[in-house]
Amino acid sequence: MKKITVYLFGRLIIISYFHYLIKSIFTYMHLNYLAFIIPLFVGLMLTEYYVSIKKQKKLFCFEEVVANLNVGIAERLCDLFTTGLFYFVFAWLYKHFAFFTISPTIINWVFLFLFTDFIWYWYHRFGHSVNLFWSAHVVHHQSDDFNFTTSARVTVFQAIARALFWSILPVVGFPPGMITIFLLVHGSYPFFTHTQLVGKLGFLEKFMVTPSHHRVHHSCNEEYLDKNYGDILIIWDKLFGTFTEENVQPVYGLTKPLKSYSFLWQHFHFPLEMMVAFKRAGNFRNKVKVVFGKPDDIDPRIRNYLEKKFNIHHVVKSTSALNRYVKSQTITTLVLLFVVALMEYYLTAFQLGVAALFIIISVVNTGAMLEQRRWIFYLEYTRLLVFVIFTLTYSHNQFILSMVTIVLSGVLLFYKTLSTKYYSLLYEYAKT
Repeated sequence: MKKITVYLFGRLIIISYFHYLIKSIFTYMHLNYLAFIIPLFVGLMLTEYYVSIKKQKKLFCFEEVVANLNVGIAERLCDLFTTGLFYFVFAWLYKHFAFFTISPTIINWVFLFLFTDFIWYWYHRFGHSVNLFWSAHVVHHQSDDFNFTTSARVTVFQAIARALFWSILPVVGFPPGMITIFLLVHGSYPFFTHTQLVGKLGFLEKFMVTPSHHRVHHSCNEEYLDKNYGDILIIWDKLFGTFTEENVQPVYGLTKPLKSYSFLWQHFHFPLEMMVAFKRAGNFRNKVKVVFGKPDDIDPRIRNYLEKKFNIHHVVKSTSALNRYVKSQTITTLVLLFVVALMEYYLTAFQLGVAALFIIISVVNTGAMLEQRRWIFYLEYTRLLVFVIFTLTYSHNQFILSMVTIVLSGVLLFYKTLSTKYYSLLYEYAKT
């Protein structure tokens, strides 16, 4: 009995110590708790994948998942640099141009919700009908899959376009703090509408944007095109004639599928198409139409021309070794993004910039790997160099510096041999 008492007392002391330690860390450390959104959403994606397997539904394609996550990783990374800027813009507009001073009462929170959702509807609708905005939004619709990972397809260009529309909120008189809090909530809801595992939701279908409504929006079926723009409330679509119900099985993706997992091509194919169309436009009126006209006005043959010019590969059969390596790289990049976001306060501007560069190179590289590009080894070497630079910002130890110099020199010296072996292992054949 005495031994049990001593054991329990000892365990209690240890638990109390760790409780005090954890409490102290979270009390005195300047952590960015918004970083926990990353593991939360990844956990929900894995849960959806597990449920889909249990239900014997093939809703996930490995290459699509990687491409979706790559876009989301880059956007979340850019948020570290742009969120403060957006707040500054909102604060400046509120200070100099606000028509009213709106206090955070319950009624005003409700009004902010309705007004924000209304603005979103028109931002989203313009995002599909105006080339300039479609060039930022098109990335969100490129995936041929429709699951939680598809919701990650938000680019920094899209975030800027949204902020442009939401700039009316501080001008009306909503305080920037109130706007920022609500936009965090408002931005989380759409994640849950990107799924095929949830059917129709009864009376909620009448006024809320449900997964069924959003499946319609993401489909390329002719009868579903340009429908259901709402974010949280579907009432705006019903008011303005853009609503339709899900009646036939949706086919997801663009009307002309991209068939590419390249991070760079996904982001820039449509801006490049616009540039070519703008150059070919004969007069000023036609040039304006290229920028502010509809996506359908862009000659679809331009993409074919650009694909040949940039040697864009359509779907390439991957190997098991390649998939394993891409999976490990994607997981590593997600973990690094989480750590960088969480510990942002403790990183210098230079360290944050170097870490961001490493992450961006990583997502570009994994996309290029899936298309078996010849230049990925250059990116691997660049990533190694960037990692070394980041490491040296923490340590100037001469031994470490010497070892790093030897490793980098060795890679350069045996570049041909190493690259051939690398391609052989990754693609299961030797590239020359």
